[in-house]
Amino acid sequence: MDGLEWKRAKYTIGPRVFLWVNERLAALSGHALIADHPSIADHLATRAPRTKTVVIPYGGDPLVDVPTAPLARFGIEPNRFFTLIARPEPENSVLEIVRAFSRKKRGVKLVLLGKYDRANPYHATVLEAAGPEVIMPGAIYERLTVDALRAHSAAYLHGHQVGGTNPSLVEALGAGNAIIAHDNRFNRWVAADAGLYFASEDQISDLMDQIIASEPLRAELRTAAVARWREEFTWDMVLSKYEALIEKWSD
Repeated sequence: MDGLEWKRAKYTIGPRVFLWVNERLAALSGHALIADHPSIADHLATRAPRTKTVVIPYGGDPLVDVPTAPLARFGIEPNRFFTLIARPEPENSVLEIVRAFSRKKRGVKLVLLGKYDRANPYHATVLEAAGPEVIMPGAIYERLTVDALRAHSAAYLHGHQVGGTNPSLVEALGAGNAIIAHDNRFNRWVAADAGLYFASEDQISDLMDQIIASEPLRAELRTAAVARWREEFTWDMVLSKYEALIEKWSD
């Protein structure tokens, strides 16, 4: 079951109605409903008996001893940049993050991965808001490069406002990233003590300042990130839950 897909701001009324109806039909007809987050399970309990739902989140890989060489193409150094990896959509707070970062000179970079097209009004607004310390290399899929950007960033920025367990946030935990995330029930359950949370552009800017200024804070959040990943999001744990569910319905 998807993460409240019909609530996403990118959809007009027609697709929203279609997705809402499909959610209802799936909840009624499914023998077992898989929710990737406890809050999604709570939502599904309004659609079908709670006993039908099992919570199985996404998993992520640990990142250790990741080489720094891929950073050279961006002209950045370890712990001297923030990373944001997200689809450029309003519900992902990309514009708010870029505005907050760009409001003053920080002495670090913001690496913003994703495909931006000036023909798209929202994309164009993000591009216009980006200051000189924002690096926008486009969409990058090379694993070594993405791993280096995750593993060596001062913090991972996560602005997603809706949905369940986001794979990119889980991957950031496995990379041992400090997290600056939008303050909502979805992100707080996933990142827990590994995150600092914002509800406004002013808070984003303040949290960036804290991360830049304090190595002890970064170290504390990184330790918490790995601990949270081990607690809930290893692939062994995720796959074991799927195996148990399959065995239950195979009997």
